[in-house]
Amino acid sequence: MKKRDIIVAICTAAIMCVPMAIIAHQQQVKANMPSTAFNWDSVKVVATKVGEKRQFFDAPTSTLDNLECHVTTLNPGELAHAPHQHPEEELTIVKEGTLEVLVNGELKIVGPGSVVFQSANTLHSIKNVGTTKAVYHAIKWKSNKTMK
Repeated sequence: MKKRDIIVAICTAAIMCVPMAIIAHQQQVKANMPSTAFNWDSVKVVATKVGEKRQFFDAPTSTLDNLECHVTTLNPGELAHAPHQHPEEELTIVKEGTLEVLVNGELKIVGPGSVVFQSANTLHSIKNVGTTKAVYHAIKWKSNKTMK
């Protein structure tokens, strides 16, 4: 093999890496979530140290950069996590039990049917203050207005 042939082979390989890298990147980008019905019993239950979690979805949609929904079951007396904040807004819908939620610096008690909205970048937390398991849906979204 001549030096020229080796150079041509190397250049060809280098040029082919560009489209292959583009294709690999496109495959890593999540597709928009289509309209879907999620059956409660078909969503995998994952045990956590404070209860359990069902992850329904976590994907972009046609109007949002990302939409995420999970259901947490908290055992009595457990805190889902230490007070924290994040750039996306979050909606919590209580299905069962009694929760203490940190909202705008105040602790509030909420029960079944209650809805809690947490604005972006506000400190919040959730604790089960009841004597039975508490179950809640958490929904978060990111849009082009979500600060990164």
